[in-house]
Parts: sequence; C-alpha cells; structure tokens
Amino acid sequence: MIGSANLNIMIKAARKAGRSLVKDFREVENLQVSTKGAGDFVSKADIAAETILKEELREARPTYGWLGEETGEAEGEDPTRRWIVDPLDGTTNFLHGLPHWAVSIALEHKGQIVAGVVFDAAKDEMFFAEKGAGAWMNDQRLRVSGRIRMIESIYATGVPFANSPHLPASLKDMARLMPVCAGVRRWGAAALDLAYVAAGRYDGYWERGLSPWDMAAGLVIVREAGGLVESITPEADIFESKSVICGNSNLFPNFAKIIRNEG
Repeated sequence: MIGSANLNIMIKAARKAGRSLVKDFREVENLQVSTKGAGDFVSKADIAAETILKEELREARPTYGWLGEETGEAEGEDPTRRWIVDPLDGTTNFLHGLPHWAVSIALEHKGQIVAGVVFDAAKDEMFFAEKGAGAWMNDQRLRVSGRIRMIESIYATGVPFANSPHLPASLKDMARLMPVCAGVRRWGAAALDLAYVAAGRYDGYWERGLSPWDMAAGLVIVREAGGLVESITPEADIFESKSVICGNSNLFPNFAKIIRNEG
C-alpha cells in the first residue's frame, strides 16, 4: 500500500523512534533486577523518543502545529494542521519489561484526524490509516471483526490504577459486561487496544480518562477498518469527554448500551 507523503513521513518517524525504544527496552529488562529500578531510565527513553519524532516530523513539515505528551502544545504557522503524538503509549508495560507498547502519531486537519500510525516496535507491527484509504497492518488490509453474538466476543478496556476517579465506573462497567461476553482484556496501551479492534483481534474497546495523544491515531485506524467510534457520553466530542467506545457495527449498539448503562 502506497500512502501519501504525510503518511510516509509518519511511518518513517515512527520506525526511527521505535528503534530507539527497542534499544532502551532491552536495557530496561536488565534494570528490573536493580534496587534503583528503571523509572528514571524509562522517562528518559520516553523523552528521547519524542525528541526523535519532533525532529523528524517538524523537519519534514515545519509549518504544522504540535501536541505531544512530553513536550506539550505548540502552534504552527499553518493553523489547520497539527501532529498529535504519544512517543510511548504503554509506559508502565515498558517499565516492567512487558513487550506491549507503541509509538502513536496522528495528523489532524481542521479538527479532523486524517491519518494515524500506531507502531508496535517490539512485534514489528505497523498499524496505519488515512481517511478514505482504508486501514492496514504492515501489508495486510484491516477489517473489524464480523462477530454478531456478544457471548462470543472479547472486549478491551483500561482498568484505572490506585485512586483514579474513573475506577468505580470501570468496575461497574465490567460487572455489567463480563456476564454476557467471552472476556475482557486489560493490556495497558490504549493505542494498541484501538489498533486491535481495527484488526479484529478485539470486538470492542472502551475507556475513560484518556488524552488526545492516547487515542487520536487509533480513532482513524478503527474507522477506516469499518468500526464505529463514539464518546462514552452520547453525542459528546471524544477529545472533550476524554472517553471512547468502539466496535464493529453488529455488536456496537448492545455493547454501547451496556457500557452507558442504558437499561
């Protein structure tokens, strides 16, 4: 699949940052046995990856704006376009030596996400999509699952940690959903949860308390794979509500009804 110039820039940048993170990830695995721990090292790896992304993307498109998890927001000369970037989604997994984390890059144009890349460098899986051009993983076209029965379907979410204000709602969600489905997974990387819905690996995903860089790239990948994507709060803007629910069109109505507790 030959993408646009912008998409190729995004993929190239994601691969470069991914190589840096893979190198650091091997070191993190060694640091797990130390008394000092790997926290400081991981934060440096995270910042180093965002620096690579910023250099690559802004060199190629110097007029675009920027929104990054580590370096914040910067307006560009072109007010209609900006990069939305998470250099390391799944930081806690990375910290613990778990090979499930990703680089996430989205391109926003006039308030709409028009391209997205989610790179799972540990597994060499590059998920990407452009508006109107379909969704892909490496050279494979992606489609959401075709399952039609809740009891045969599995779902993903992010279970909030410690004293998060979203924990009670998430536990109630699972109490309603788990008796009527085949299982719920919590793998700790929102960008990959969305990519996995696009690939048909999960039948749906929901989560609260997300930032734009957690989900921007994944949103367009799911949509281009034929999935439905909304805010958990009906009719609300996904970024403003900081929540998302998505799935295939067969299951989405029942799935959303359960998560929204609509009877």
